[in-house]
Amino acid sequence: MNALNQTNDLIAIAAVDCNWGIGGKGDLLFALPTDMKFFRMHTLEQTIVMGRKTLDSFPNGKPLPKRRNIVLTHQETLPQEGVEIAHTVEQLLALVGDEPAFVIGGGTVYEALLPHCTKAYITKIQSAGAEVDTYFPNLDAMDNWHMASQSESVTENGHTFTFTEYTKES
Repeated sequence: MNALNQTNDLIAIAAVDCNWGIGGKGDLLFALPTDMKFFRMHTLEQTIVMGRKTLDSFPNGKPLPKRRNIVLTHQETLPQEGVEIAHTVEQLLALVGDEPAFVIGGGTVYEALLPHCTKAYITKIQSAGAEVDTYFPNLDAMDNWHMASQSESVTENGHTFTFTEYTKES
């Protein structure tokens, strides 16, 4: 059983480059199968929260399977089935209720929801991404966020990275 079922908080999950970049031109910066496996392990059978551009970046713009997909957007409707829509942070929090939920991007959604997150799983890639235009807030520069754990380094596809867990002080 996943220990995350015991929490009612929002949890950010992201892969960042050495400058906290998360994307460029609507796509991820790196192709790291081990990181994707980490993402799937944490988010399967869970609620995920994203912006419309993140949803659009998925294959065929379809929601991720075996997850409850909620999109925070200003658009009135989205053509995809299997997606719930929230237009404000308050609506989103009401939709999530007391279930755990993972915030999966993009940059503006992370910024809007980070104040409501109590934990963040950050894959820290020691390389700089090419053509970065989207960033995750730098948790190392925030007084109320602290790295709680860090894995051993992993090297894959020419990039070295670690899995970290950050927690926020109340």
